[in-house]
Amino acid sequence: MAARKLRLGVAGLGRGFMMMLPTISRHPRVEVVAAADPRPEARDRFAADFGGRTYESVDALCADDGVDAVYLATPHQYHADNVVAAARGGKHALVEKPMAVTLAECDVMIAAARHARVHLLVGHSHSFDAPILRTRELIDSGAVGEVRMITAAYYTDFLYRPRRPEELDTARGGGVVFSQGAHQVDIVRLLAGGMARSVRAIAGAWDPARRTEGAYSALMTFADGAFASLTYSGYAHFDSDELMGWIGELGQRKDPQRYGAARAQTGRPMSPEEESALKATRSYGMARDSFAQPDAHNHFGQIVVSCDRADLRPMADGVFVYGDDARHFETIAPPAIPRAEVIDELADAIDGVRAPVHTGDWARATLEACLAMLESSRRGAEVALTQQVALPARPPARAPETTGVR
Repeated sequence: MAARKLRLGVAGLGRGFMMMLPTISRHPRVEVVAAADPRPEARDRFAADFGGRTYESVDALCADDGVDAVYLATPHQYHADNVVAAARGGKHALVEKPMAVTLAECDVMIAAARHARVHLLVGHSHSFDAPILRTRELIDSGAVGEVRMITAAYYTDFLYRPRRPEELDTARGGGVVFSQGAHQVDIVRLLAGGMARSVRAIAGAWDPARRTEGAYSALMTFADGAFASLTYSGYAHFDSDELMGWIGELGQRKDPQRYGAARAQTGRPMSPEEESALKATRSYGMARDSFAQPDAHNHFGQIVVSCDRADLRPMADGVFVYGDDARHFETIAPPAIPRAEVIDELADAIDGVRAPVHTGDWARATLEACLAMLESSRRGAEVALTQQVALPARPPARAPETTGVR
């Protein structure tokens, strides 16, 4: 007898949901049965696409007895209240990163899930990406020795994509440290084992029309002596995907001739209401793009992991291994279902197959590091980290087998 599918409800039919749509609509272990969104056009399209139940509020969705788990793709500032509602309704919760805006909110979310005995997972972050998981497997094998240094850098047009006002307000979780640092910190922590010790960072906000942080550089140290440099810029000039073979963050091929497209949209004067309306045109129910099957796996820019006996460089289609005497490339086949690793970890946790990695405790540690980056930049000083958790000894997820070496 086939295992019963996990009945999934979706809270928030915005851009985040659209990017996860190819995953949750095709993954064999879930069935999308309900959704909540304040926009009637989004609810109408969901009912037409999925034949599912729709609600105006997240609380109503979480009270639906026909839902087993809720995917929360609501704005950052609502995550804590949404997880509490899910836990009150006995629902497992998969929350988009960042987990919350404050550590106090994280504590409330973790406590609510534990009290209700439901699973709380935070993702998608790019630490779920198959090439990252394969890199971690190579480290766990012992063949390359201990991790000594990690270099991570990504240059994008993030700050100039259409934004709602809160996305340009650091106090409400806006800016690149919250939204993009959560990816990069999660990756680095997973590759280094989780136990970060301190952060020294500088964040930059140099466009007076978009006053939140648009870039940062940070040095992170770990308890075992490893260290990592993290750099991100969303100022829409250099595009790191040029160094990734023009494969974009979501695994899709990019057209280099579209250089400057983001700035062309939002670089001109417009009111917050106009920009919010422009962003809404990219959301479910209004957007034209459909996030077709990608050419490769998701990635988050250039990453090099320096170990005792090799440097490891995850790409969108595999992992370069630069050893003492030779280098080779382990190819990973394109994903049959993009971001399948996220649903696999959720379903495995609920079914008792394996303990999850991206728990509330793990995500709180990542948020602690992001908040420390902002604090360090303000104070001009190193900030100690006190709420870190180690990566479980077993592999974090089931990375796909490599298809060959070249």
